[in-house]
Amino acid sequence: MNGKTPLVVVGDALLDRDLSGRAERLAPDAPVPVVDDCAERTRPGGAALAAYLAARDGRDVTLVAGVGDDPASRALRRLLEPWLTLVPLPLTGTLSEKTRVLAQDRPVVRLDRGAGRTREATDTARGAVRSAPAVLVSDYGRGTADALRDVLAARPPLVWDPHPRGGTPVPGTHLVTPAEKEAHRLAPPDGTARRDLHAAAHSAAALVRHWRSAAVAVTLGARGALLSYGEHPLLVPAPAAHHGDSCGAGDRFAATAAGLLADGALVAEAVEGAVATASAFVAAGGAAAVPSAEAGPARQPDDHDPYALAARVRTAHGTVVAAGGCFDLLHAGHVGLLQAARRLGDCLVVCVNSDASVRRRKGGARPVNPLADRVRVLTALACVDAVAVFDEDTPERLLADLRPDVWVKGGDYAAADLPEAALLQKWGGQAVLLPYLDGRSSTALMERAAEGAR
Repeated sequence: MNGKTPLVVVGDALLDRDLSGRAERLAPDAPVPVVDDCAERTRPGGAALAAYLAARDGRDVTLVAGVGDDPASRALRRLLEPWLTLVPLPLTGTLSEKTRVLAQDRPVVRLDRGAGRTREATDTARGAVRSAPAVLVSDYGRGTADALRDVLAARPPLVWDPHPRGGTPVPGTHLVTPAEKEAHRLAPPDGTARRDLHAAAHSAAALVRHWRSAAVAVTLGARGALLSYGEHPLLVPAPAAHHGDSCGAGDRFAATAAGLLADGALVAEAVEGAVATASAFVAAGGAAAVPSAEAGPARQPDDHDPYALAARVRTAHGTVVAAGGCFDLLHAGHVGLLQAARRLGDCLVVCVNSDASVRRRKGGARPVNPLADRVRVLTALACVDAVAVFDEDTPERLLADLRPDVWVKGGDYAAADLPEAALLQKWGGQAVLLPYLDGRSSTALMERAAEGAR
């Protein structure tokens, strides 16, 4: 057991296909691009993509979806079989296929075929939903959610990812996740054509009431997501703006949110995690970069692991810079020092004292900010690549493991105060002092705050 709650995904499965090549000329008989040397790749689509992504996260997943015996259905079964349990529902027609033709990784045209719809529910499918620890509905409007609507209404799902062709979420759904355009189309009209943050907030609040759901999160692409419980919304910004291929980002968002809620996260925590994961998904190439079914689970590099980061930089013959301190009340002097330190190399690892270490150095009244808060603030700085924590009075043991090329301290230290300098020399590193901005210090900030309080 990996500690993750099993998930049942109910929805409409598709087969997605990408034909990727180069376009360097127009056809002689029509002003259309000629895409040469196309490579073909198939992957699960729709609810099948959401289920596949959740399964690749290490979760035990069951997919309830309409799947037949046509060539597309058989291809989808082969993609899903190693990763999850499929509970097929009878399909009228053939499985829907979506084929994108891409040139230089940009879509040129999309070809759709197959209009299969789920015909009816089965006792096996009903039993899977009734006994599910957690349910995600991915409704692409092809009948699966409708066929199981009575069971879903009796046991409202954690997350419902709606689409304009689908039905309304059942009342009591914990979280509904429409995209911005979908929210505006699905919400009761408000007499305005606005498509800004105000309009998104209005649509989200209206949909909470209209659908009688606990919460609605409107996904805003590169801007993140707006979470509403019916009144004042919470804007969850994306950690970075990525403008790559967003195909599949909604499925990634819904699968992540459902998994986090299943594991006990609060709705706001689930939305925050889903925004971060969907943003990283787009940055990595979107659905086009989803690992193939044959590829085993790959451990993603942790960009916040200071030791892994230092190893990667050294492998690329770069310079690892480290800086240390308590960083209790972060001020302009700290920021200037860290920005200058980052310019000395290819990555900056900040070595920060634990709470116990700060108390031993500065007394029982410190730190003002606990370790978790100090690490979060430091990590948010663009010049900081990773944070490492040490519990001793000096960071020598940490530095011996990290082995930076440059060790930076603020200019209010003297050479005699830097026992780390001799340590750095053992592997050819260099300790340096950088000047603080004059008159900036945490102690001075605390004294001014105390004066103001009096």
